Amino acid sequence: MTSGGDSIKIEVSETRKVEKVPMLAVDARVQEKRGRWKKGIAIIDFILRLGAIASSLGAAAAMGTSDETLPFFTQFFQFEASYDDMPTFMFFVIAMAIVGGYLVLSLPFSIVTIVRPHAAGPRLLLIILDTLALTLNTASAAAGTAIVYLAHNGNSSANWMAICNQYTDFCQAVSGAVVSSFVAVVLIVFMIVLSACALRGS
Repeated sequence: MTSGGDSIKIEVSETRKVEKVPMLAVDARVQEKRGRWKKGIAIIDFILRLGAIASSLGAAAAMGTSDETLPFFTQFFQFEASYDDMPTFMFFVIAMAIVGGYLVLSLPFSIVTIVRPHAAGPRLLLIILDTLALTLNTASAAAGTAIVYLAHNGNSSANWMAICNQYTDFCQAVSGAVVSSFVAVVLIVFMIVLSACALRGS
């Protein structure tokens, strides 16, 4: 364009087209990625739940079948050791059976979290109930541990004699039951942590 003999150049810069990814597509990708790792957590939770079931019910069965009778007896006495001789061991059997029964009933909710990884309701319910089961499991395991310790070592101050020198099979059974109950405690703790991580990601 010219005006009064002077030429004025007007440069028009070409605009570059910038491709923009729709926000809906980005959100869909993020949701898909979150869904994958939440589903992975749910699968791990299901496997841990199966292990906790085996540990808790195994502990209850081992303690409930612990019984030993010494081969010698007198006219009036027969030397026998059984779990129902001690209220603590009876509590242990009942508590571990309750924990194992709850874990069996919780399997459908764990399957729901696998099918619907974004559902927060089942995970929250499992965290609450798992915490209650953990409390009962820990209490029974700790109580059983105290009695097993006395059975192995006794208490000289209270004149309590160790009985595991005579009732070896009985002590092996109750010791194995206590160890199995602590395995269940560890597995339930991992289950609670995994559920909490999945909820935090929501």
